Amino acid sequence: PFSTTVPHLQNDSWGKQYSHALFKAMSHMLCIGYGQQAPEGMTDVWLTMLSMIVGATCYAMFIGHATALIQSLDSSRRQYQEKYKQVEQYMSFHKLPGDTRQRIHEYYEHRYQGKMFDEENILGELSEPLKEEIINFNCRNLVANMPLFANADPNFVTAMLTKLRFEVFQPGDFIIREGTVGKKMYFIQHGVVSILTKGNKETKLSDGSYFGEICLLTRGRRTASVRADTYCRLYSLAVDNFNEVLEEYPMMRRAFETVAMDRLDRIGEEEGPPGLSTATSAATP
Repeated sequence: PFSTTVPHLQNDSWGKQYSHALFKAMSHMLCIGYGQQAPEGMTDVWLTMLSMIVGATCYAMFIGHATALIQSLDSSRRQYQEKYKQVEQYMSFHKLPGDTRQRIHEYYEHRYQGKMFDEENILGELSEPLKEEIINFNCRNLVANMPLFANADPNFVTAMLTKLRFEVFQPGDFIIREGTVGKKMYFIQHGVVSILTKGNKETKLSDGSYFGEICLLTRGRRTASVRADTYCRLYSLAVDNFNEVLEEYPMMRRAFETVAMDRLDRIGEEEGPPGLSTATSAATP
């Protein structure tokens, strides 16, 4: 018994004896040493080595589980950090200039805000009602600020929102360039953009506006450019999805066409006979 190796414990209570024995065992296993007293016989030596091996194994398992637990508490941030390390290595490999690296860093900070999710995979695993509920909740500010959605059929709004793709642009980025074929239209969730026409006339658009739908209706080229003045959080809608949704809701197509014709008329008054062009102002059906 342990009390025989420590004389002053022979007459103590079993609680004190057990506590000292536990302390000796833990000193072997947790401190990776032989503890308070060196082993005397061969039996003690081998038992001490065995306890140290078991202790080292348990310690390694504890550290591994603790690390995994800490990482799982914020896996999205860890994924973002791992992704951005790859981006940094990519920029270093291609020897990109410093200002470009800074813009890429700022883009990632504003686009992902330190967290990264596989949103398409997550939404794809959910049922349609849950997916629609999440999308409607995420786009609630866009719907609230946009008269087009506020006054429209809720089914049309849901059908439109499920087709949107979130995009971020930095100040000075050209979202649309003059002369290109229109393949997308954009809804402004937050930010300010400038519509630049040939006559050097600028028109500002902000939250709740949309632009770029005229080319989707006319299948023409842009005759104006759109530049981001601030960090812009936009939702884009591809031409195929645009036509798919409007085929189901012909009244909304007429609403888009009415606004588009009004915009074309205003462009024609400013610049002469209008061509097939992009939008130039906020939309109100």
